[in-house]
Amino acid sequence: MQLTGFDGRIAFVTGAAGGIGQALVRQLLQAGCTVVATDVAAPIYAAPAGASGRLLARALDVSDGEAVTRLVQQTEAEVGPIALGVNVAGVLSGSLVADTSDAEWRRVFAVNCDGVFHVGRALAQVMQPRGQGAIVTVGSNAAGVPRHAMAAYAASKAAATMFTRCLGLELAPHGIRCNIVAPGSTLTPMQTGMWADERGAERVIAGLPELYKAGIPLRKLATPEDIANAVMFLLSEQAGHIAMSDLYVDGGATLRA
Repeated sequence: MQLTGFDGRIAFVTGAAGGIGQALVRQLLQAGCTVVATDVAAPIYAAPAGASGRLLARALDVSDGEAVTRLVQQTEAEVGPIALGVNVAGVLSGSLVADTSDAEWRRVFAVNCDGVFHVGRALAQVMQPRGQGAIVTVGSNAAGVPRHAMAAYAASKAAATMFTRCLGLELAPHGIRCNIVAPGSTLTPMQTGMWADERGAERVIAGLPELYKAGIPLRKLATPEDIANAVMFLLSEQAGHIAMSDLYVDGGATLRA
């Protein structure tokens, strides 16, 4: 099946500097989109062959609501109407609740939750009058299953997930689809940064009973491209009747759909 609905359209992506975000930007460009790729520091990488001039890298702190609105409006005025939006920006926290400071809690929520709200609000304001568009939030399977020493992260992702579903309920009557992709363990710097040694991947795949974490039935970690593939499907015309869905892409790790 060839995914359609991308050629000539403008996509707005946060967290685009690496990992899942970078993989997604490359796929969007290859599909014919013009992509506004954002991160705290403007992403630096070459566009794929044939996509020259369609990659627009911009610095954006998603925790700053005014900055998000300003860049969305600037994009609309200078580049064109945004048809596709993807929230990928996220930060990790690995402390026990008793050791989590107020500042750490707010840091995580400022990006993982507030950032999704800021982008969703700004995109809703420009998409709703046109009566078309698609938004995907990259959440986490941690939003649906408890994680040891990850309360701030899991709670922020759960909040972002429910926000996206509520946004989808408001925007569906206007022809705008909002969905969530919930990755499990994915081979990104965020994941490898949690590993103590070179056996990190092996231990995650097998499961970590000391942390009450199940293994991965498919016996492999996801790649950034695996997650980007799921996002691309939900953005595409082939997913034209899918809204407010929460698609887990974790190799079966959470034993749920």
